[in-house]
Formats: sequence, C-alpha cells, structure tokens
Amino acid sequence: MRFQSYTLHFNPRLSLNEAGKHVRDGLSTALRTGDNLWLSCDERTTIERLRRVGAHEFAGHTSFKLADLLDLPSDAEEEIDIEGMGEANHYLWIVGSHSLKRKQPDPNHPDVAKQLEKLAKVKQEPNRNLLARIPLLLNSQTGDYELHREAPHPTKTGHTLRAAQLHGSDTSNELLDLLADDPHLKHFLKIPGKDNGLDIEGFAAAPDGRLFVGLRGPVLRGWAIVLELLPEEDKHGRLRLRKQEGATEKFYKKHFLDLKGMGLRELRQTGNDILLLAGPTMDLDGTIAVFRWRDALHCPTDGFIDEDHLTRLFDVPHGTGTTAGQDRAEGMALLDEEHILLVFDSPTDARKPAPHQVLASACRLAKG
Repeated sequence: MRFQSYTLHFNPRLSLNEAGKHVRDGLSTALRTGDNLWLSCDERTTIERLRRVGAHEFAGHTSFKLADLLDLPSDAEEEIDIEGMGEANHYLWIVGSHSLKRKQPDPNHPDVAKQLEKLAKVKQEPNRNLLARIPLLLNSQTGDYELHREAPHPTKTGHTLRAAQLHGSDTSNELLDLLADDPHLKHFLKIPGKDNGLDIEGFAAAPDGRLFVGLRGPVLRGWAIVLELLPEEDKHGRLRLRKQEGATEKFYKKHFLDLKGMGLRELRQTGNDILLLAGPTMDLDGTIAVFRWRDALHCPTDGFIDEDHLTRLFDVPHGTGTTAGQDRAEGMALLDEEHILLVFDSPTDARKPAPHQVLASACRLAKG
C-alpha cells in the first residue's frame, strides 16, 4: 500500500491546552465536509476545522468551543474525550468515549505506594458521556462550513436546525442506562476503557438518521461490536432513542464483527458500506487495519458479520521498537469516493516536520 503525506497546519494560538499538550499530538477522529477537514483531540472540549489550501495541505485553523454550542454535562473545561464525528442532513454529530478513566502511575516515582494507590483509582468524567448534533452549514461567502447552536434550515422554509444531545443526567445518559441491562455489555460499564471496558471510538451517521457506534472495547471472544441507534428529537428539544424493528434490545441493534480480535477506532459510511479502522482494544501496539463492511446499511436484525461481508483492505504501519506507542492511526476521513486520510495519535518526530504541523497519510481504496 502506497501512502501520500498531507501536511496539516495548526494555529499556535489555538493549539495548546492548559497542560501544554499540542492538538496535533492527540488527534482522535477526522471528518471531511467540502474543503474543510474537521479534527478533534481527545484531551479538550473543542473541535478543530482546517481548510484545504493545496493539493496535499490543510491550513486556516479555526477552533470551535463545544461549551458555546451545547449544554455539557460537567465543567466546560473538563475534557469530552471526543472519539467520533459524523455528518448528515446539515448536522455534525459527535460522540464521547463514554468510558471510565484509570489514573496513569509513574513507575519511576520514588513513592511506590502512592503510585500503586494512583493506579487503583478509577474516575468518571461526565463530559465523556456526550452524544450530540450541531447544525453544520456552508457559508457561501467564505466556502467554509460553520457550526451553529441554532440556524434556519438552508432548504426548508420555516424549519430551524437546533443543537441537541442525548437525554441524560450529570452522570449518565439514555444509552448508558440501556447498556446497564445489556447481557453482553453491562459487566464492562464499570471497567475503564483502556482495560477492555466500554470505550466508544468509531462513529458514522447515515442519511436516513441512523447512527453507527463502534466500540474499541469490549471485544468479546474476538468479536468487535457496532451499535446501531436511531435518535429523534422530543418536544423538549432532547434526543431520545427510538425503538427499532429487528433489534433484540428494542432501542438499539448489536452487530458483532469478525475483525480478528481488533476493536473499532473509526467508522466511515460510503454508499451502503461502512469503512472500518480497527486496532488493539488495549493500550498497546498491535495490528491496525482498514476493513470494508459491505452492505452495512442493510442489516435488518442483530447478528454476526463474518468474512462473507467483511473485506480486509490493508494494514496501517504503526510505531514499534524505538517508536513504540507512537503513530497509532486513530482517525479516518473520506477525501473522496476513492481515497481516505488517516490521522495519528502520538505522532513520531518524523510526522512533525515543523512547529505546529503534522503529517497525515492518504491512500487509495481498493474495491472490496
């Protein structure tokens, strides 16, 4: 597989969080709309927008604060851990990981007991439990897509597009409440995401209103899981999950995919198919691959998706040896019908040719 580098340019005034981490070092998802590339970093509460400025370059960095567009469950500065974005019907959809977080110890710290205690602590951050939509409209004067809390529908006179999020409380939401009784997933809700607990990382929005949510974890006996949801707005302006025909659990379908033990890191819908970026569920280096799930939009019931409907397109190189833990593909955008763009978490120095720049990788899709 041949990869073409794309240079992403970031604005130095917008690129560092309070801890000093650069947005380019934690990219978790990528989405293209027109000439814009939307990106998120998993340790902040903003969405970043770039604009295509050359054959293989995106620049013009703009940052959108989600606290200005949504009613976040917790403090506006608490990270959302945005792991997926989708676009459909003039809305940008976003989803947080919905996972618990285990504190990271320092193995070289002289106070071993303190670090052992730190490793035992599991934390819930309510902003991670976010599933929301935001009006996304093209500014015909600038050529850029923009986010709004509320805006007139561009083609339906008298209709208004409004930001909304899945109904919930400060500590949960409707999806988590349903999964708490799920026979396959309920036991994983109390396990941190990086420990093979519940961890949303893949996301795709279909034109008919359905959402496909890919789980990095858990992976059950080698089977990865995609949840199929169908939200609708209630009279209070909140999103609620509709019942679905063919769904064993009524409000969501469960699709179990044979991805050879890998979990989901990104989903992208193309036609009736969904492209899958898959990799290890745990915090480790391992095989990362792109699959095509053929006819994914036509699964009438829950069930198993085996090799008859899955094509492994190619593997993605990742860090190893002296670069272990780096260059892990986390986001995947469709550049067009034949090409995808991959962005990487913890990029190596080779991917950072200059300050406030990072290299993404594009490649041509084989037909599955």
